[in-house]
Amino acid sequence: MEPVTAPPKKIGGAQAGAPVSPAKPLPPAAPQARTTAPAPAAANATTPSSDLAALPPQATPPGPGPEAGRIVLIPPPGVEPVIRVGLLLPLSGPHAELGKSLLNAAQLALFEVAGQGFALLPVDTQGTAEGAAAAARRALDRGARLILGPVFAPSVAAVAPIAQAGGVQVVSFSNDRAVAGNGVYVMGFMPETQIRRVMTYARDRGLKRLVGLVPDGPYGDRVEQILRSLIPVLGLDLKTVARYRGQSTEALAPVIKRLANYDARRGVLLARRKELRAESDEASRRALRRLEKLDTLGGVDFDGVFLPQGGASLRALAPLLRFYDIDPRKVRVLGTVEWNDPILATEPALYGGWFIAPPPAARQGFETAYKKAFGSPAPPVASLAYDATSLAAVIARPPDPAAAPVARVAGAAARPTPVPPPSAAPGQVFTRHALTAANGFAGADGIFRLLPSGLVERGFAVMEVRERRFVVVSPAPLTFQRMGN
Repeated sequence: MEPVTAPPKKIGGAQAGAPVSPAKPLPPAAPQARTTAPAPAAANATTPSSDLAALPPQATPPGPGPEAGRIVLIPPPGVEPVIRVGLLLPLSGPHAELGKSLLNAAQLALFEVAGQGFALLPVDTQGTAEGAAAAARRALDRGARLILGPVFAPSVAAVAPIAQAGGVQVVSFSNDRAVAGNGVYVMGFMPETQIRRVMTYARDRGLKRLVGLVPDGPYGDRVEQILRSLIPVLGLDLKTVARYRGQSTEALAPVIKRLANYDARRGVLLARRKELRAESDEASRRALRRLEKLDTLGGVDFDGVFLPQGGASLRALAPLLRFYDIDPRKVRVLGTVEWNDPILATEPALYGGWFIAPPPAARQGFETAYKKAFGSPAPPVASLAYDATSLAAVIARPPDPAAAPVARVAGAAARPTPVPPPSAAPGQVFTRHALTAANGFAGADGIFRLLPSGLVERGFAVMEVRERRFVVVSPAPLTFQRMGN
């Protein structure tokens, strides 16, 4: 895809990622939809159901809690739904909390971004592939012209043939490229994009020789494959990729010890001390005193360590790097969006490390709106549902020459970017061309665009870990003009 000159369509608000006022004024009867969660359904709706039920135009959309009963999200009263979009989420089963947070974010986008003639139809997948397939059929039976979700790759794979048979495209919340293509898109944070961004930044800052430290399992396999294919293309030298299992010190220490070549470097130190003790001159004695403070002699053969995991695994690994004499003044630690957790800024072994994250200003706008509406922090993945719902709502808006949508990205001149007009047949609104607009969209996690391959391209910032804070050292791009493909 060639670079473009127009800025991405803004699907958030005046601040990057922050929800805006609805495209039309909300009725006086429901002003709370601007800042709070929609009101609960009537008290007699006590039995949750995965089925969709039409609500009368004057009804208030149900809230996200278990008391909500049947879930249907509709535009404000007086607006006839024209374009329906299915939302496939695990609203019951072991992943119900995840599904609820995604539904909350989709609600936020619906009532803050959607224009007239747009209806969102949530259906419960129960967190299984079989449930997702059944949910896709229910959504299509009720007129869905696009499917958002599901979350997990096996569920996406189960939904794909059903959607293809119905001529409907799927924007899933997975990050597994194996399910992308043939009308299926993945909105999740792709490891390929993250690794390329952080490695390019590291190369441009002088790093040359890298090692990877990745977990056993499918995720580690995927990361290792990316490293081995990408690092040579960037002109870097990949020394090795070490694998680890578990989070205990007993399991991790031998891996880090081998990576650091600790025993050999320790042996060199001990041999040198022995030589100096055999000497009687003052210079040898001074040198010996200096060596007494060291654990090893000589450095490692790399200047960067890539650690893709975050959380408890990263907190267990990072201190061992120093313990086995990998000097943080000479070796930079590198990471992914999984590092974007404030608690990691309290780990001294990570200070100076670089990792990838959505642009903080954009993300903060979404998180503030979410907490204000639902009373709790937004989980990291909730923004995927917000951005996907907003994308669908923007594409579905009818053209209005008198009030054409205008995208404004911070630092860029505003330019009119009218969204694709709905055709006479609603099913033709969400075309491949509309979904894969070259300009992309600016959402809660910064700019992104869906590619014809089914993958997603994102504009990430590079952050540096400092004492109790993260600092942007390379801002996220504002357009795809210079990024290319």
